[in-house]
Amino acid sequence: MKYRILGKTGYKISEVSLGTWQLGGKWGDPYSEKTADSILNEAYDNGINFFDTAEVYNDGLSEKSVGKFLETKKDKVYVATKCGRKLNPHVASGYNKKNIFGFIEDSLKRLDVDALDLVQLHCPPNEVYYTLEAFDALEALKKQGKIKHYGVSVEKVEEALKAMEFDGVASVQIIFNMFRQRPAELFFSQAKKKNVGVLARVPLASGLLSGKFTHDTKFGQGDHRNYNRDGAAFDKGETFSGVEYDTGLYAVDKLKEVFGKENLPLYALKWILMFQEVSCVIPGASRLEHIEMNTNASKFKDLSPKEMHEVEKIYEIYIKPHVHYMW
Repeated sequence: MKYRILGKTGYKISEVSLGTWQLGGKWGDPYSEKTADSILNEAYDNGINFFDTAEVYNDGLSEKSVGKFLETKKDKVYVATKCGRKLNPHVASGYNKKNIFGFIEDSLKRLDVDALDLVQLHCPPNEVYYTLEAFDALEALKKQGKIKHYGVSVEKVEEALKAMEFDGVASVQIIFNMFRQRPAELFFSQAKKKNVGVLARVPLASGLLSGKFTHDTKFGQGDHRNYNRDGAAFDKGETFSGVEYDTGLYAVDKLKEVFGKENLPLYALKWILMFQEVSCVIPGASRLEHIEMNTNASKFKDLSPKEMHEVEKIYEIYIKPHVHYMW
Protein backbone atom coordinates (compact mmCIF):
# COMPACT_ATOMS: atom_id res chain seq x y z
CA MET A 1 0.00 0.00 0.00
CA LYS A 2 1.18 3.49 -0.84
CA TYR A 3 0.31 6.49 1.30
CA ARG A 4 -0.40 10.16 0.60
CA ILE A 5 -0.78 13.27 2.75
CA LEU A 6 -4.36 14.43 3.34
CA GLY A 7 -3.92 18.14 2.71
CA LYS A 8 -3.43 20.45 5.66
CA THR A 9 -4.35 17.71 8.15
CA GLY A 10 -0.90 16.22 7.70
CA TYR A 11 -2.40 12.74 8.00
CA LYS A 12 -0.50 10.09 6.06
CA ILE A 13 -3.32 7.95 4.71
CA SER A 14 -3.61 4.92 2.46
CA GLU A 15 -4.19 6.02 -1.12
CA VAL A 16 -6.83 3.29 -1.35
CA SER A 17 -9.11 3.63 1.66
CA LEU A 18 -12.51 2.21 2.58
CA GLY A 19 -15.95 3.75 2.24
CA THR A 20 -18.49 2.17 4.58
CA TRP A 21 -21.88 3.03 3.08
CA GLN A 22 -22.63 -0.63 2.30
CA LEU A 23 -20.49 -2.00 5.14
CA GLY A 24 -21.96 -5.23 6.50
CA GLY A 25 -24.35 -5.73 3.58
CA LYS A 26 -25.21 -4.47 0.12
CA TRP A 27 -27.47 -1.47 -0.30
CA GLY A 28 -30.89 -2.40 1.05
CA ASP A 29 -29.81 -5.76 2.47
CA PRO A 30 -29.83 -6.56 6.22
CA TYR A 31 -26.81 -5.33 8.16
CA SER A 32 -24.37 -7.92 9.51
CA GLU A 33 -22.00 -6.89 12.31
CA LYS A 34 -19.92 -10.02 11.73
CA THR A 35 -19.47 -9.18 8.04
CA ALA A 36 -18.69 -5.57 8.87
CA ASP A 37 -16.01 -6.56 11.37
CA SER A 38 -14.44 -8.99 8.90
CA ILE A 39 -14.32 -6.36 6.16
CA LEU A 40 -12.82 -3.69 8.43
CA ASN A 41 -10.10 -6.04 9.67
CA GLU A 42 -9.35 -7.31 6.17
CA ALA A 43 -8.95 -3.72 5.02
CA TYR A 44 -6.60 -2.97 7.91
CA ASP A 45 -4.55 -6.09 7.20
CA ASN A 46 -4.18 -4.92 3.59
CA GLY A 47 -2.70 -1.58 4.64
CA ILE A 48 -5.82 0.60 4.78
CA ASN A 49 -5.61 3.14 7.60
CA PHE A 50 -8.35 5.58 6.56
CA PHE A 51 -12.05 4.77 6.87
CA ASP A 52 -14.92 6.97 5.71
CA THR A 53 -18.27 6.64 7.44
CA ALA A 54 -21.34 8.76 8.25
CA GLU A 55 -24.04 9.04 10.86
CA VAL A 56 -26.71 7.88 8.39
CA TYR A 57 -24.90 4.80 7.10
CA ASN A 58 -27.07 1.92 8.27
CA ASP A 59 -28.68 4.31 10.75
CA GLY A 60 -25.52 4.70 12.81
CA LEU A 61 -24.50 1.04 12.75
CA SER A 62 -21.58 1.78 10.45
CA GLU A 63 -20.09 4.24 12.98
CA LYS A 64 -20.63 1.74 15.80
CA SER A 65 -18.88 -1.03 13.87
CA VAL A 66 -15.96 1.25 13.10
CA GLY A 67 -15.81 2.23 16.78
CA LYS A 68 -15.61 -1.40 17.92
CA PHE A 69 -12.93 -2.04 15.30
CA LEU A 70 -10.85 0.88 16.57
CA GLU A 71 -10.77 -0.59 20.07
CA THR A 72 -8.66 -3.51 18.84
CA LYS A 73 -6.02 -1.46 17.01
CA LYS A 74 -2.85 -0.03 18.53
CA ASP A 75 -1.54 1.63 15.37
CA LYS A 76 -3.15 4.90 14.35
CA VAL A 77 -6.24 4.51 12.20
CA TYR A 78 -7.93 7.61 10.80
CA VAL A 79 -11.70 7.88 10.64
CA ALA A 80 -13.66 10.46 8.69
CA THR A 81 -17.36 10.75 9.44
CA LYS A 82 -20.08 12.96 8.04
CA CYS A 83 -23.04 14.82 9.51
CA GLY A 84 -26.25 16.47 8.40
CA ARG A 85 -27.99 13.98 6.14
CA LYS A 86 -30.28 12.71 8.87
CA LEU A 87 -32.02 16.08 8.91
CA ASN A 88 -35.65 15.68 7.90
CA PRO A 89 -36.36 17.79 5.99
CA HIS A 90 -32.81 18.13 4.73
CA VAL A 91 -32.74 21.93 4.51
CA ALA A 92 -30.09 24.60 4.97
CA SER A 93 -31.62 25.93 8.19
CA GLY A 94 -30.93 22.56 9.80
CA TYR A 95 -27.20 23.15 9.58
CA ASN A 96 -27.23 25.36 12.65
CA LYS A 97 -24.95 25.40 15.69
CA LYS A 98 -27.30 23.46 17.95
CA ASN A 99 -27.84 20.63 15.47
CA ILE A 100 -24.18 20.36 14.45
CA PHE A 101 -23.07 20.23 18.08
CA GLY A 102 -25.61 17.46 18.63
CA PHE A 103 -24.48 15.53 15.54
CA ILE A 104 -20.89 15.57 16.77
CA GLU A 105 -21.80 14.39 20.26
CA ASP A 106 -23.76 11.50 18.77
CA SER A 107 -20.87 10.47 16.49
CA LEU A 108 -18.39 10.67 19.38
CA LYS A 109 -20.57 8.25 21.33
CA ARG A 110 -21.11 5.80 18.48
CA LEU A 111 -17.42 5.76 17.58
CA ASP A 112 -16.48 5.79 21.29
CA VAL A 113 -13.63 8.30 20.85
CA ASP A 114 -12.68 11.55 22.58
CA ALA A 115 -12.19 13.49 19.33
CA LEU A 116 -13.09 12.95 15.68
CA ASP A 117 -10.19 12.91 13.20
CA LEU A 118 -12.22 14.49 10.42
CA VAL A 119 -15.85 15.63 10.21
CA GLN A 120 -17.48 16.48 6.89
CA LEU A 121 -20.73 18.26 6.23
CA HIS A 122 -22.68 15.63 4.29
CA CYS A 123 -23.68 17.14 0.95
CA PRO A 124 -25.58 20.07 2.49
CA PRO A 125 -27.93 22.26 0.45
CA ASN A 126 -26.19 24.88 -1.65
CA GLU A 127 -27.22 27.76 0.65
CA VAL A 128 -25.08 26.37 3.49
CA TYR A 129 -21.93 27.35 1.61
CA TYR A 130 -23.05 30.98 1.60
CA THR A 131 -23.55 31.33 5.35
CA LEU A 132 -21.11 31.25 8.24
CA GLU A 133 -23.08 29.36 10.89
CA ALA A 134 -22.16 25.77 9.97
CA PHE A 135 -18.48 26.55 9.50
CA ASP A 136 -18.35 28.66 12.65
CA ALA A 137 -19.87 25.74 14.55
CA LEU A 138 -17.22 23.37 13.21
CA GLU A 139 -14.48 25.84 14.08
CA ALA A 140 -15.83 26.10 17.62
CA LEU A 141 -15.88 22.32 17.96
CA LYS A 142 -12.29 22.20 16.75
CA LYS A 143 -11.25 24.73 19.39
CA GLN A 144 -13.03 22.62 22.02
CA GLY A 145 -11.05 19.57 20.94
CA LYS A 146 -14.13 17.61 19.88
CA ILE A 147 -12.94 17.46 16.28
CA LYS A 148 -9.41 17.69 14.90
CA HIS A 149 -10.24 18.75 11.35
CA TYR A 150 -13.30 19.41 9.23
CA GLY A 151 -14.27 19.42 5.60
CA VAL A 152 -17.20 18.87 3.25
CA SER A 153 -18.67 16.20 1.04
CA VAL A 154 -20.17 17.82 -2.04
CA GLU A 155 -22.32 17.08 -5.04
CA LYS A 156 -21.00 19.82 -7.33
CA VAL A 157 -17.66 21.32 -8.27
CA GLU A 158 -19.09 24.79 -7.59
CA GLU A 159 -19.83 23.77 -4.00
CA ALA A 160 -16.29 22.47 -3.58
CA LEU A 161 -14.81 25.72 -4.82
CA LYS A 162 -17.07 27.76 -2.53
CA ALA A 163 -16.30 25.58 0.50
CA MET A 164 -12.58 26.11 0.05
CA GLU A 165 -13.07 29.83 0.61
CA PHE A 166 -13.37 28.92 4.31
CA ASP A 167 -9.79 28.65 5.57
CA GLY A 168 -10.63 25.90 8.05
CA VAL A 169 -11.80 23.45 5.39
CA ALA A 170 -9.14 20.73 5.28
CA SER A 171 -10.70 18.30 2.81
CA VAL A 172 -13.30 17.94 0.10
CA GLN A 173 -14.96 14.66 -0.75
CA ILE A 174 -16.25 14.63 -4.31
CA ILE A 175 -17.40 12.15 -6.96
CA PHE A 176 -14.50 11.56 -9.33
CA ASN A 177 -14.12 8.67 -11.73
CA MET A 178 -13.82 7.82 -15.42
CA PHE A 179 -17.42 8.97 -15.88
CA ARG A 180 -17.14 12.15 -13.77
CA GLN A 181 -14.01 13.99 -14.87
CA ARG A 182 -14.92 17.63 -14.29
CA PRO A 183 -13.17 17.89 -10.87
CA ALA A 184 -9.81 17.46 -12.65
CA GLU A 185 -10.26 20.88 -14.22
CA LEU A 186 -10.32 23.95 -11.97
CA PHE A 187 -11.10 22.22 -8.66
CA PHE A 188 -7.95 20.09 -8.49
CA SER A 189 -5.63 23.01 -9.13
CA GLN A 190 -7.37 25.14 -6.51
CA ALA A 191 -7.32 22.33 -3.95
CA LYS A 192 -3.58 21.91 -4.48
CA LYS A 193 -3.06 25.66 -4.16
CA LYS A 194 -4.97 25.77 -0.85
CA ASN A 195 -3.49 22.47 0.44
CA VAL A 196 -6.95 20.90 0.70
CA GLY A 197 -7.15 17.11 0.67
CA VAL A 198 -9.25 15.43 -2.02
CA LEU A 199 -11.25 12.30 -1.23
CA ALA A 200 -12.48 10.63 -4.42
CA ARG A 201 -15.79 8.88 -3.81
CA VAL A 202 -18.06 6.71 -5.99
CA PRO A 203 -14.92 5.60 -7.86
CA LEU A 204 -16.63 2.78 -9.75
CA ALA A 205 -19.80 4.74 -10.58
CA SER A 206 -21.97 2.57 -8.32
CA GLY A 207 -20.49 -0.54 -9.87
CA LEU A 208 -20.90 0.41 -13.52
CA LEU A 209 -17.12 0.56 -13.91
CA SER A 210 -16.77 -2.93 -12.48
CA GLY A 211 -17.73 -4.09 -15.95
CA LYS A 212 -19.96 -6.79 -14.48
CA PHE A 213 -23.39 -5.31 -15.18
CA THR A 214 -25.55 -6.04 -18.20
CA HIS A 215 -28.94 -4.93 -19.49
CA ASP A 216 -30.41 -7.90 -17.59
CA THR A 217 -28.83 -7.10 -14.21
CA LYS A 218 -31.46 -6.76 -11.47
CA PHE A 219 -31.03 -4.62 -8.36
CA GLY A 220 -32.86 -5.17 -5.10
CA GLN A 221 -35.88 -3.09 -4.10
CA GLY A 222 -33.88 -1.31 -1.39
CA ASP A 223 -30.88 -0.66 -3.65
CA HIS A 224 -30.50 2.96 -4.76
CA ARG A 225 -29.42 1.69 -8.18
CA ASN A 226 -33.02 0.55 -8.54
CA TYR A 227 -35.00 3.45 -7.06
CA ASN A 228 -32.80 6.55 -7.44
CA ARG A 229 -31.79 6.59 -11.11
CA ASP A 230 -33.87 9.73 -11.64
CA GLY A 231 -33.09 11.28 -8.27
CA ALA A 232 -36.30 10.18 -6.53
CA ALA A 233 -34.62 9.89 -3.10
CA PHE A 234 -31.49 12.05 -3.35
CA ASP A 235 -29.22 13.64 -5.94
CA LYS A 236 -29.24 11.35 -8.97
CA GLY A 237 -25.54 12.03 -9.43
CA GLU A 238 -24.94 9.60 -6.56
CA THR A 239 -26.36 6.73 -8.62
CA PHE A 240 -24.19 5.57 -11.54
CA SER A 241 -22.56 9.03 -11.26
CA GLY A 242 -25.64 10.45 -12.96
CA VAL A 243 -25.03 8.48 -16.15
CA GLU A 244 -28.07 6.92 -17.78
CA TYR A 245 -27.72 3.15 -17.31
CA ASP A 246 -27.77 2.03 -20.95
CA THR A 247 -25.41 4.84 -21.93
CA GLY A 248 -23.06 3.78 -19.17
CA LEU A 249 -23.09 0.15 -20.29
CA TYR A 250 -22.21 1.20 -23.84
CA ALA A 251 -19.31 3.36 -22.62
CA VAL A 252 -18.10 0.50 -20.41
CA ASP A 253 -18.00 -1.75 -23.48
CA LYS A 254 -15.76 0.83 -25.14
CA LEU A 255 -13.49 0.84 -22.08
CA LYS A 256 -13.29 -2.96 -22.23
CA GLU A 257 -11.98 -2.64 -25.78
CA VAL A 258 -9.07 -0.64 -24.33
CA PHE A 259 -8.40 -2.49 -21.07
CA GLY A 260 -9.96 -5.92 -21.51
CA LYS A 261 -12.80 -7.45 -19.54
CA GLU A 262 -11.05 -8.84 -16.47
CA ASN A 263 -9.30 -5.93 -14.77
CA LEU A 264 -11.52 -2.96 -15.57
CA PRO A 265 -12.14 -2.14 -11.85
CA LEU A 266 -8.38 -2.02 -11.24
CA TYR A 267 -7.86 0.26 -14.20
CA ALA A 268 -10.73 2.47 -13.05
CA LEU A 269 -9.26 2.87 -9.55
CA LYS A 270 -5.73 3.35 -10.87
CA TRP A 271 -6.96 5.99 -13.31
CA ILE A 272 -8.09 8.06 -10.31
CA LEU A 273 -4.75 7.57 -8.55
CA MET A 274 -2.93 8.89 -11.61
CA PHE A 275 -4.01 12.35 -10.42
CA GLN A 276 -1.59 13.43 -7.69
CA GLU A 277 -4.09 15.94 -6.30
CA VAL A 278 -6.18 13.01 -5.08
CA SER A 279 -5.36 12.14 -1.46
CA CYS A 280 -7.17 8.82 -1.61
CA VAL A 281 -9.87 6.89 -3.38
CA ILE A 282 -12.59 5.41 -1.16
CA PRO A 283 -14.30 2.42 -2.77
CA GLY A 284 -16.76 0.47 -0.67
CA ALA A 285 -16.86 -3.26 -0.01
CA SER A 286 -19.66 -5.64 0.85
CA ARG A 287 -17.50 -8.78 0.58
CA LEU A 288 -13.94 -9.65 1.65
CA GLU A 289 -12.77 -10.24 -1.91
CA HIS A 290 -13.59 -6.63 -2.74
CA ILE A 291 -10.86 -5.51 -0.35
CA GLU A 292 -8.10 -7.41 -2.14
CA MET A 293 -9.23 -6.14 -5.52
CA ASN A 294 -9.45 -2.54 -4.31
CA THR A 295 -6.09 -2.49 -2.54
CA ASN A 296 -4.37 -4.08 -5.52
CA ALA A 297 -4.94 -0.78 -7.30
CA SER A 298 -2.19 0.79 -5.20
CA LYS A 299 0.46 -1.51 -6.65
CA PHE A 300 -1.13 -1.84 -10.09
CA LYS A 301 0.84 -0.52 -13.04
CA ASP A 302 0.44 3.10 -14.05
CA LEU A 303 -1.74 3.81 -17.04
CA SER A 304 0.18 4.82 -20.15
CA PRO A 305 -0.35 8.23 -21.78
CA LYS A 306 -2.16 6.40 -24.60
CA GLU A 307 -4.51 4.69 -22.14
CA MET A 308 -5.22 7.97 -20.35
CA HIS A 309 -6.02 9.54 -23.71
CA GLU A 310 -8.40 6.69 -24.62
CA VAL A 311 -10.33 7.18 -21.36
CA GLU A 312 -10.59 10.90 -22.04
CA LYS A 313 -11.81 10.25 -25.59
CA ILE A 314 -14.52 7.81 -24.45
CA TYR A 315 -15.64 10.31 -21.83
CA GLU A 316 -15.74 13.17 -24.34
CA ILE A 317 -17.84 11.23 -26.84
CA TYR A 318 -20.24 9.19 -24.71
CA ILE A 319 -20.44 10.70 -21.22
CA LYS A 320 -19.51 14.37 -21.13
CA PRO A 321 -22.57 15.70 -23.00
CA HIS A 322 -24.85 14.14 -20.35
CA VAL A 323 -23.11 14.86 -17.03
CA HIS A 324 -20.21 17.29 -17.27
CA TYR A 325 -22.02 20.56 -16.70
CA MET A 326 -24.55 19.19 -14.21
CA TRP A 327 -22.13 18.54 -11.37
